Amino acid sequence: MNLCMATNNAHKIAEMKPLLSASVQLVSLAGIGCHEELPETGDTLEANSGQKAQYVWDHYGVSCFADDTGLEVEALDGEPGVYSAMYAGPQRDSGDNMRRLLRKLEGKENCKAQFRTCITLILNGEKYQFEGVVKGTILEAPRGTGGFGYDPLFVPDGYAQTFAEMPLAEKNKISHRSRAVQELIGFLGRVG
Repeated sequence: MNLCMATNNAHKIAEMKPLLSASVQLVSLAGIGCHEELPETGDTLEANSGQKAQYVWDHYGVSCFADDTGLEVEALDGEPGVYSAMYAGPQRDSGDNMRRLLRKLEGKENCKAQFRTCITLILNGEKYQFEGVVKGTILEAPRGTGGFGYDPLFVPDGYAQTFAEMPLAEKNKISHRSRAVQELIGFLGRVG
């Protein structure tokens, strides 16, 4: 089965390939000739991942999966959510995003949050969605130099380290993205 992962990030493709069965030929967007920016105008993670996967199917006729991820903070009614990457503006700067989040949390006692990933798979024109969630707490100041995005502020439940302090292999075992990917892999194993 040929399957496109809606990314041109070689590291993401390399991470994903060994997780899939040998019958799945995984290719990037560039591998199918897609070099344009995929649309992300939805107001939910499900809508954005669906929009990207649908674009690939509609324009290239290739079965595809796409993901979208957001940080959802209880005290902020789920913000930044689908707008996590551009929370502080279109420059998509992680430092600016974290500073804005911390300003909005000032004076609030509830620092519970969750990272959530939604993956949309379009397989032979049929749409399926998978979700991965990891719950945790937002700190008052960043810790750690690894990871990306809000990782220096997020401590997953049951751990003392932020995602940015954890070794990547440890983070990948428990992350929202890995949980969504495991759902996807389980499904592909049943249908492929």
